[in-house]
Amino acid sequence: MTDLVTLGQRLRHFRTQAGLTLDELGEKVGIAGSQLSLMENGRREPRLSLLQSIASTVGTEVTDLLDPTPPSKRAALEIELEKHQHSAVYAGLGLPALRASRTMPDETLDALIGLHRELARRAREAIATPEEARRANTELRQHMRTQNNYIAEIEDLATEQLQLVGHSTGALTHRSVNLMAKRLGFELIYVSDLPHSTRSVTDLETGRIYLPPASIPGGHGLRSMALQALAHRLLGHHEPESYAEFLKQRLEINYFAAACLMPLKQSVDFLKKAKAEKNLAIEDFRDAFGVTHEAAALRFTNLATSHLDMTVHFLRVGEDGALYKSYENDGLKLPTDVTGSTEGQLVCRKWSARLAFERTNRTTEFYQYTDTPAGTYWCSTQIGSTAAEEFSITFGVPFADAKWFRGRETTNRKASTCPDSGCCRRPSKELSNRWASKSWASARLHAHILSPLPSGTFPGVDDTELYAFLEAHAGN
Repeated sequence: MTDLVTLGQRLRHFRTQAGLTLDELGEKVGIAGSQLSLMENGRREPRLSLLQSIASTVGTEVTDLLDPTPPSKRAALEIELEKHQHSAVYAGLGLPALRASRTMPDETLDALIGLHRELARRAREAIATPEEARRANTELRQHMRTQNNYIAEIEDLATEQLQLVGHSTGALTHRSVNLMAKRLGFELIYVSDLPHSTRSVTDLETGRIYLPPASIPGGHGLRSMALQALAHRLLGHHEPESYAEFLKQRLEINYFAAACLMPLKQSVDFLKKAKAEKNLAIEDFRDAFGVTHEAAALRFTNLATSHLDMTVHFLRVGEDGALYKSYENDGLKLPTDVTGSTEGQLVCRKWSARLAFERTNRTTEFYQYTDTPAGTYWCSTQIGSTAAEEFSITFGVPFADAKWFRGRETTNRKASTCPDSGCCRRPSKELSNRWASKSWASARLHAHILSPLPSGTFPGVDDTELYAFLEAHAGN
């Protein structure tokens, strides 16, 4: 719609510049003036041959008519109004479309567009609620499950970008990331005053990407953050219009960064060799490419089904047992709420994701077989930590595929019947009788439960803080 509206505005601009009415131009190019009017109003798409005749008649080139730039400030306003009038937000109000007539003052047009912009802004804020976020996250997780967590287009894009900077083997260096940025017209700047709600900030006007001076606790390295910022540009992302789109963009930039840090061919070759030797291990994959354990485990989920012919699952679980991130296509029954969301749900106390916290030695992976109602699974769990808490990273496969992994000989084995509450969620009868009426506890409330995300152009980012940061660095 927007392209046709812009084309129509340019047709009108060059026609009036040539001093022709609709009927006069129509007669010269062999079409009714009413048909030209539909084209100028963005309601009909002209044939290329007609555009050539019009361009010749009004004394310009077809490329000028097809230029995507509005021909004037007034035209830009009319185009924006037309775009807003066709948005889902406005359509949901059930109000009639209001066209910008030739006699409508610019001030009136400005006011209408201002109202539409505010309406769109409030709509974006309204959807950035915990409920909407959980729903959107569940839908995205289910969609990725249908694709086996694999995105071929982004794999190809990452491969192309790595080839352009000459990277072929080994861990991706900061120098290669810098070269990639320069090729795209960006400069990486490391600062100590990033807005607290951001991981990176891109100044599109100057081509600067601002990053923190050191890695953020939790394994988010500078290479990954820089690659994610570049991915927004390479993937053609625009300001997200919904929370679902925001989450999809975040998934795509994380995928691109992982595909650069652990390139497709090198990763598949490494994993296939280890599989042939029956010595697959997340820690080896991690160390081979210089990434975090979590990044290696997640990357394995991208490649396992499409390239190694195995189904898998991945869990990130907090020390309180809450599930923060998950993926499965191997049938493991993840804990969910009534909406199907897994985020914040407690995993079974008998799963390795929780039992690993009880170990004294946490420097190596913990292996375990778990019998569940859906079947038996082999899992490898590693403990990590942030400034706030410890967490576990679990990667697992069905029993039949355990034979490919180091740690398959473990004798650790547990039986879990969750979601049956008798499995681990109810205390024993003896303990209940002993303490049920003789105890009182003060709960530790997770602050993030009550803290809404800052509502701005990008969910979770404070626009005031963001723009103040950019202004402060604009003159540097």
